[in-house]
Amino acid sequence: MIDYISGTVAELQPTVVVIDNHGIGYEMAITLTTYDALLKAKAGETVKLWVSEVIREDAHLLNGFASRRERTLHGLLVSVSGVGTGTARTILSYLKPDQLEQAIATGDVAVLKGVKGVGGKTAQRIIVDLKDKINTASVTFNSGDGGNAASSPRVMDEALAALVMLGFTQQQAHKALKAVLEAEPTLDVEQAIKRALKAMK
Repeated sequence: MIDYISGTVAELQPTVVVIDNHGIGYEMAITLTTYDALLKAKAGETVKLWVSEVIREDAHLLNGFASRRERTLHGLLVSVSGVGTGTARTILSYLKPDQLEQAIATGDVAVLKGVKGVGGKTAQRIIVDLKDKINTASVTFNSGDGGNAASSPRVMDEALAALVMLGFTQQQAHKALKAVLEAEPTLDVEQAIKRALKAMK
């Protein structure tokens, strides 16, 4: 089992990263939270991602996380009936670990239902199954967005690519992003995606 992979970022997209470790490129699916953390790394800097493996008959897939905490939450989410690894990544892209733990601890179904692909029954199952498994003593809610990167074609392009990979049509995603970025032109990629997700839910 792979616990973590460290190396330099060879390729980075909002939902996928390739880490170069001594000449071997490891492709990993990532959340927007991890994407944001990797964006802050300096060129050539060694980064470490905590790994969750998905082994199938036809594929060996890797999920990478910027923190152990995020990986743990991903593992807890996929243990819930009806929540696959893709849905778990989407939840962790929409909600930071603090926000997810807060929603579970307080039984906030509405917050979880706000995530694309999560219906009321699934949200309730997540809360019921995980309420006793998260560390409620450390739950602190922080709704601050952080970051002040100026809007640019890169923000639109990368946010659009991420939303399409999350299941939205290009036309639908572009319309939402255009409105979001016109209203708040200083958003970075992660913020733009989250605003667009709220607009399209």
